[in-house]
Amino acid sequence: MTTHFFLLSGKVSVERLSWIEECLKFFFVQLYPESLMHRAPAESPAVTFLMTGNALYSLEEEESQQAWSVILSLTAVRIICDRQELELRGISVERLRMKYPDQVIDQNGLAADNQPSFWKDVIGLVRQNRPPLPDAIGWLQNESPYMHIPAWYGVRCISAGLEARLSPELYAYLDGIHMSHIGQSPTESDNVGRGLEELHDRASKQGLTGLFLACNRCATARGYSTWDDGQGVVVSTCTIKPFRIRDLNAMIDRFEHSHIILADNAGSIQFPKKGPAVSFDRAEKSSTAPPVTILVTRSPYSTEHAFGAVSLAVACAHQGILTRVIFMEDGVYSVAGSHRTPKESVPFNIQDVINAVAGSENLHFFVLVPSLQKRGLSKNKDLNAVLDIGFPGLGKILFYPPGNVQAEHQRVLVF
Repeated sequence: MTTHFFLLSGKVSVERLSWIEECLKFFFVQLYPESLMHRAPAESPAVTFLMTGNALYSLEEEESQQAWSVILSLTAVRIICDRQELELRGISVERLRMKYPDQVIDQNGLAADNQPSFWKDVIGLVRQNRPPLPDAIGWLQNESPYMHIPAWYGVRCISAGLEARLSPELYAYLDGIHMSHIGQSPTESDNVGRGLEELHDRASKQGLTGLFLACNRCATARGYSTWDDGQGVVVSTCTIKPFRIRDLNAMIDRFEHSHIILADNAGSIQFPKKGPAVSFDRAEKSSTAPPVTILVTRSPYSTEHAFGAVSLAVACAHQGILTRVIFMEDGVYSVAGSHRTPKESVPFNIQDVINAVAGSENLHFFVLVPSLQKRGLSKNKDLNAVLDIGFPGLGKILFYPPGNVQAEHQRVLVF
């Protein structure tokens, strides 16, 4: 059975559930209608939502719970909950579980220490349909530790991967580079820096390679002391030993490989080995790298997420990876209206950035029209490179194998 999965840890709004619902209906009805039968064929694909953190609240809140009921009425959909996080937050999923007992799973498998581990369940899905070992598990971290719990989710995820003989890889981007800072000494939480050092040592003892990379542009902006050591690499006195501050392209080099890369909100969509003869959004050049689809869901300017998403997309496309950027939810504010900055201002506005990179090979921009309509907005007519799509178009991008790309899966990253 082919399994597509999405890891959700942030707040899941009703709006987000609406486009998830429409995309899943498109996927099953258009591509695999047999999976909607009460007794679906064994080879039918399944879609799994791995849920932890604040995403779990949506399973209990009345309005979002109703949306989940519609999604779970598609019998090939299931939810795996993080039991520890449910108990920490005092959340009950009993109503949904009683209605869909085979699809809502609120217990986790046992890890090597004989304790229940949600992250072992995550790695179990990562290992499905994967080539024989050795392999790796990657995590893209955009937010700082301590203020944001997903930093620890990343450590736990790649640690569970190490137990399954997967080489741990961490890519620190935006504020995620603060995970690398030397001298961390929190008094009220686990030490992220020490956890990464221990993880790196464990990997080495098992004959595996632990690779921890931090983006040099993000590091320099945040005051990390760097210099060139004469061999084209960047060294810092601010970071713990396992980390290496490198050009963003060094991180994207790893995106060219086929291993699964997750983030606090991300997905992995498998392409069928033998499936419907459909394709969408052909790449300019043939590639074996998994395509990257970036969902920009936050407004620009108040945080670096929207700019960071576009910068990451440009870097991926520059190295030949088919990359799609979709503005949706509050991300549509990036393409609505006409953004202007003073002539003497150094920073570009995000619409200037989009226009500057428009036409780049393997880079495609889209905006989800229902998100614009929900906010009473319209797209800036000067943004010709940003194409309008509805729910069917979003479904095609997510689930149709892209033309001219020979890869087993595509990566979905939510910014």
